[in-house]
Amino acid sequence: MKIKSIYVNLPIKDINKTRAFWSKLGFSFNEQFSNDKAVCLVLNEGLIYTMLIVHEYFSTFTNRPIYDGSTTQVLTAIEVDSRELVDQIVKQALENGGTRYKDGADHGWMYYDCFADIDGHQWEIMYTDPTQIPK
Repeated sequence: MKIKSIYVNLPIKDINKTRAFWSKLGFSFNEQFSNDKAVCLVLNEGLIYTMLIVHEYFSTFTNRPIYDGSTTQVLTAIEVDSRELVDQIVKQALENGGTRYKDGADHGWMYYDCFADIDGHQWEIMYTDPTQIPK
């Protein structure tokens, strides 16, 4: 089986602050799927998206309590093209209201760093070099 695309849905508190946060990190949005209740963050055009949905609207999709930032709901890892881009994205996230929840690591073949966004969702930004994976 092959999927067409992935949409990860996450609850947020403030749509304007969320849009500003991710815009400052250099990400864009699919405006066709965005409105005053949700924004569609483009992670890989045509393949991977994150729907950032205000709490009130998010609650209409589930019968369980909504994540409040005090527990880990999901850990999202994003692979980028270079170590420098890992550093750049994490630096921008921290400068724009994100927080560090864990130190990054350099395993030679895999380099990553971490931040929590303004709603407390945890993100790992990573770079891998398959030619350096130990055999």
